[in-house]
Amino acid sequence: MAHITFHFEQKDKQPQTVEIFPGESILDVALDNNIHLNHNCGGVCGCSTCHIYIESGEHILPEMSDREEEYVDRARNPKYNSRLACQCKLESEGNLSVTIPDQSGIIGH
Repeated sequence: MAHITFHFEQKDKQPQTVEIFPGESILDVALDNNIHLNHNCGGVCGCSTCHIYIESGEHILPEMSDREEEYVDRARNPKYNSRLACQCKLESEGNLSVTIPDQSGIIGH
C-alpha cells in the first residue's frame, strides 16, 4: 500500500493524506479525493496547470519525459522538484509527499 500527502501553498488548506495505487497518477488521486488541482488539458501533458512540487518519494515515479520538461518550464515558479501531476504515475509502493502551488491565480478547472 502507498500513501500520498498533499500539502498546499495556500495557508488556509490543511495537508491531506490518501491512498495511491500503482498505475494511478497524482492528478487522478487528487481529483478522486476532492483535492483541487487544475488540469486544463485533461491530463494529457498539454499544459502546465497541474504543476506540483515532489517533496519526497520521487524514486517511485517515472523519470520526467522531454515533453513534460517542456511544460514544466512554462509553469509558474518552476523549481528543481517540479513535475506535472498528470505524468506522475506510481510505479511501486511507497509514500509520496507533494506540494500543490497556490492556484488561486490560474483560470481553469
